[in-house]
Amino acid sequence: MERRQHAPLGPRRKAAAASREWLVVPAAGEPRTAEFGKHQIMGMTGLPARDLRVLDPLLSYPSTILGRDRAVVVNLEHVKAIVTADEALVPDPGNPLVRPFLLDLHARLALPDVPRRSPATDRGNETDQSEGNGPAPPDCRAQTVKILPFEFKVLEVCLEYTCKCLESETLALEKEAYPALDELTSKVSTLNLEHVRQIKSRLVGLSGRVQKVRDELEHLLDDDIDMSEMYLTRKLTFQGFRDSLDSPFTGHLDEREEEDCDNETTSGRESSAKPSIEELEMLLEAYFVQVDGTLNKLYNLREYVDDTEDYINIMLDEKQNQLLQMGVMLTTATVVATAGIAVVSLFGMNIHIDLMKDPETPEEARVKNMKFWETTWGTVAGCVAIYLIAIYAGKKSKILQ
Repeated sequence: MERRQHAPLGPRRKAAAASREWLVVPAAGEPRTAEFGKHQIMGMTGLPARDLRVLDPLLSYPSTILGRDRAVVVNLEHVKAIVTADEALVPDPGNPLVRPFLLDLHARLALPDVPRRSPATDRGNETDQSEGNGPAPPDCRAQTVKILPFEFKVLEVCLEYTCKCLESETLALEKEAYPALDELTSKVSTLNLEHVRQIKSRLVGLSGRVQKVRDELEHLLDDDIDMSEMYLTRKLTFQGFRDSLDSPFTGHLDEREEEDCDNETTSGRESSAKPSIEELEMLLEAYFVQVDGTLNKLYNLREYVDDTEDYINIMLDEKQNQLLQMGVMLTTATVVATAGIAVVSLFGMNIHIDLMKDPETPEEARVKNMKFWETTWGTVAGCVAIYLIAIYAGKKSKILQ
């Protein structure tokens, strides 16, 4: 009975576990929070399951920017989002690390759009007017005014927030690393060495993260096809324009006008494809330069750490050489002292000689006492002389300094 009661709850629990909280940020309107499952996100954005794994918090994926047919997947450090032509989906909006990014995104999208004219298209219109061709058709002339697409606004906020976070972490690491390295050079201790080891570990990890962001931006800048795939608004506009040409309500246009407008649109699109890609390229290059500057700071810090390690190794080698020299000097002193001990041992043997006989007269006592001190001081002087000769020979042969 208990199994029958709990059996229907299994799929519900699985569905609840598969759903995830998302913040939906539309191009126009207030953001809202909703729960979507993986299959719902795939139906809304047209993304395959492997692209959604990039945003999975349980899996560790490096920084990635993927341009797809209907969406752009952004995975930059703590910033994870799915951007379409009219809305952005941000997972786990309650995460404290994501809140500053959401505030920046909301503030940026709240600003009014500023239209900009394309220089290439303006030059084309001036050429047409000077040649007497007249103004372009209404649909074609509408392309002269350009507004930054929604997906690029969101992408710019993602890149800006990521670069800001990496830059702040780099500055904090620099403020902690340089004093610690200077302190280590002045005093080599276990505590200072452990502190520098932790700093170096953080430096290696941060350098790898910044390098991955830089490589991803460089990959996008080197591939025009990937950049063109990220123009979601333009693809949606061209698709709607083609659908309007194929609709039955365009019968008032004759075939020649449709062909002329289609040719002009195609030529205008081909001529404006490169400026449009250049527009995204300029956006990516700006943050590529910023990330590259952050990576250079980390590279300089890494060089400073390596120089400090070399300096510490030189100091340790010098200390080791001093200890070796001291060991050689002590060994030499031991050998010389052994020679003196050998002399004392010779005189300490139990052999009856005239020197060991008890003096019979005060004169003999005085003579034996004088010989004793002569032998003692002679042995000491001989040992000192041998030691000095050995040290002089070591320094002359450059074994000792």
